[in-house]
Amino acid sequence: MRILYGVVGEGMGHAMRSRVVLEHLVRENHEVEIMASGRAVDFLSKRFDEVRKIHGYHLIYEENRVRLGKTVWSNVLAGTGGVPENIAAYFELLTSFRPEVVISDFESWTYLYGKTHKLPVLSIDNMQIISRCTHDDEIVRGYETDFQLARAFVKSKLPFSSEYFITTFFHPAVRKERTRLFPPILRPEIEQAKAIARRGDHLLVYQTAEGNEGLARALASANVECRVYGMRRQIQEEQVEGNLRYMPFSETRFIEDLATARAVIAGGGFTLMGEAVYLQKPMLSLPVRRQFEQVLNARYLEKLGYGREASQIDAEAVKSFLDIVPRCEEKLASYTQDGNRELFRAVDEFLDRAAAGLV
Repeated sequence: MRILYGVVGEGMGHAMRSRVVLEHLVRENHEVEIMASGRAVDFLSKRFDEVRKIHGYHLIYEENRVRLGKTVWSNVLAGTGGVPENIAAYFELLTSFRPEVVISDFESWTYLYGKTHKLPVLSIDNMQIISRCTHDDEIVRGYETDFQLARAFVKSKLPFSSEYFITTFFHPAVRKERTRLFPPILRPEIEQAKAIARRGDHLLVYQTAEGNEGLARALASANVECRVYGMRRQIQEEQVEGNLRYMPFSETRFIEDLATARAVIAGGGFTLMGEAVYLQKPMLSLPVRRQFEQVLNARYLEKLGYGREASQIDAEAVKSFLDIVPRCEEKLASYTQDGNRELFRAVDEFLDRAAAGLV
């Protein structure tokens, strides 16, 4: 089939997961046209031809917190110039590609194209779990307003899609029809890393905020080797300061360090969390404030016994986390996932039904 695939560019998780689904579609000999925004464009362009750039929603972060006012203003300014480009891209697409089905990873423009042209629309992402599932009071406690805002936003993104495939390592009750839960989408490199996964002695730390001296002091007090990614993004080689090893960017080395880590300390992003769960690595999660999706991920992580949520990471938080790592390992030992087979099978079935006019 001719498939229009949209990828939101906020964060890299959507692009990394969409890459896996896109590679499957290409292997199945579908014709795929990709539309993406933000950093997803460069990432996907290295792997696929004809990735079209469009304007997309983005967030402004300061001090591990979403700045709502700056976010709204920035998106208004960017949207003023971005919308005409999007419209022009769609007119070109209409005359040259003529898609038969749309798949969207939380991306609105491809969704709108599908609805306007009465095409089947399949939503594949992790965000819809906020709106389309029921969450206990303990999960939203203290963040009730953020939860309601997040649910309203997510609900408005891709309403009335044909079906919703939600990727997740936790399983709240589904409250809306045409909604199915699937295990997290895994990059091939992560699946391959399962063969070398073992319990090492170091902590893998991923933190994109540079200059976080409070975190550095907390890690230094842990008396455990910490391989730190993201805090010094410009370095070209390792920098060692006591038990801290600041690492330059390397996807291969990062995955190896993840697979052989004792545990992980990172934010509340879904991709790394799902990979840590798959590789059975306990995780201490520091969600970005005012971004409820990360709070949701972290609280389910703790509820399942796979790790712990923290509002801040100091010496005491690191120490208490290390104390519970053996208990987390026991819980994680029961987690199983057969790669991406379950999701791929469902995607193929959806496309077969769409081709037969049954969607």
